Order: sequence, then C-alpha cells, then structure tokens
Amino acid sequence: MALMNKEQIKEILPHRDPFLLVDEVVELVVKEKCVGIKYVNIDEYYFKGHFPNYPVMPGVLILETMAQVGAIALLSIPEFKGKIGFFTGANNVKWRKQVLPGDTLKVETVLTKIRGSFGFGSAKAWVNDELACEADISFAIG
Repeated sequence: MALMNKEQIKEILPHRDPFLLVDEVVELVVKEKCVGIKYVNIDEYYFKGHFPNYPVMPGVLILETMAQVGAIALLSIPEFKGKIGFFTGANNVKWRKQVLPGDTLKVETVLTKIRGSFGFGSAKAWVNDELACEADISFAIG
C-alpha cells in the first residue's frame, strides 16, 4: 500500500517527468530510511535506444532511482523541507541483475549519516526479492 503517490512525491522532489523515477513511497521513517517503488514500463523513453531489440533499464538510471529515494528520505526532514538534494557521489556501486520492462523495482535507501547540509546513505534495489543494485550514495542540500 502506497504511503505517497507520484503527486505527493512531487511535493518533496523537484524532479518531473520524464526524470521523476519514483512512482510510490511505501515506507518512510524520518531521519532513517525511505522505500520507494519504480514500475518499469516498456514505454519508458530510454528503452527506444537502450536497447531496441533487448530493452534493459540503464544502470545509471537504477542508481538515480536509488538517489531519488534517498532524497525523499533526506528532504522529509523538517529542516530540509523545500530544499533540493543534489546527488554528489556513489561508491561501491554493484549492478547484480538486469531490470527489464514489466519489472517492479523496489528501492530502499537508509540514511547513514547527516552532517550539516550533507547526507550519506546506503541504497539497495531489488526485483522480485533479487538484489539488482547496491551503492553507498551522498547528497548535498541546496
């Protein structure tokens, strides 16, 4: 069951279509973590070129989805409300499974540290309980 739909997510994130990559938030613990869902549809703009005969979600967009879920967690903190979270880094990124049209990508980003206007997190993305991607990510609040 969705805690937030796309319209409610737009109240937190500045991203808009076609670059808003989170369709729902299913869990949010302020200052701790956010769990979001991306429904991967064959009509996504990137499948026209990645790849026409074998559509697969680009790894960088999986990583961006993880960062957007982290930004929701960070920007839900009262002192950051109305700000923009800028993705500043990704370390230890590992792509483990292809994400294909029709898949539901479940992303969890756990905030591991907040220092001033910087946030750090650990993110994981799954398809059908199989780990698709993991990374340590960081943000600057602007």
